[in-house]
Amino acid sequence: MGIEPSSDGWLEDTRTSYDTVAESYADQTRNLLDETPVERTFLAKFADLVHTNGGGPVADMGCGTGRITAHLRQLGVDAFGIDLSPGMIKVARREHPDLRFELGSMADFDLGDGSMAGLVAWYSLIHLPDNEISSVLTHFQRVLRPGGPLLLGFHVGDKSQLKTQGYGGHPMKIYVHRRQPGQMTSWLNAAGFNIEAHRTLTSAESTLGGILLARRQLDTP
Repeated sequence: MGIEPSSDGWLEDTRTSYDTVAESYADQTRNLLDETPVERTFLAKFADLVHTNGGGPVADMGCGTGRITAHLRQLGVDAFGIDLSPGMIKVARREHPDLRFELGSMADFDLGDGSMAGLVAWYSLIHLPDNEISSVLTHFQRVLRPGGPLLLGFHVGDKSQLKTQGYGGHPMKIYVHRRQPGQMTSWLNAAGFNIEAHRTLTSAESTLGGILLARRQLDTP
């Protein structure tokens, strides 16, 4: 059985934990996409949708040390990163000095309505309590253009687990929430998204991971 998660203090715990492991995290994940061809395929599909929809800025929400942001730029996407952790942002700016990274929380971010051509949340919703997910996805829907794509990566399962150390054995205090694709799909549909593609797989990214590619529903008169 998983440990019953608490939603109190999750934001500060997440920030502090990733500040602590930022350097080790970068070392362990820097070349991870080289080992994950299916993930690269989904990122390419996402990039194609952004280009087909006219291009424009794309936010990598919870960008960590910037590896996905940088990959999207290699695919011709005008991507920039946002992350809660100052330590992660510091490493991202050092490793990718030509890219833009901003400090911010996906639970409260300042992007204009319809200003984004696409959004990515690559294994970055996994620390949000269930009672925060709907609000965050509603914000995602608000800032996306009609028809704009959203790409999510997440851990699949039914349990939440308290992680007390990681990435080189450094101390952490974060809950890792595993969710079923059906639950994620329901949350996305309720927030105004249509699912374009999905996949459950085992890879270097996750023992059992899920990928959902969705699009903001087109506005109707």
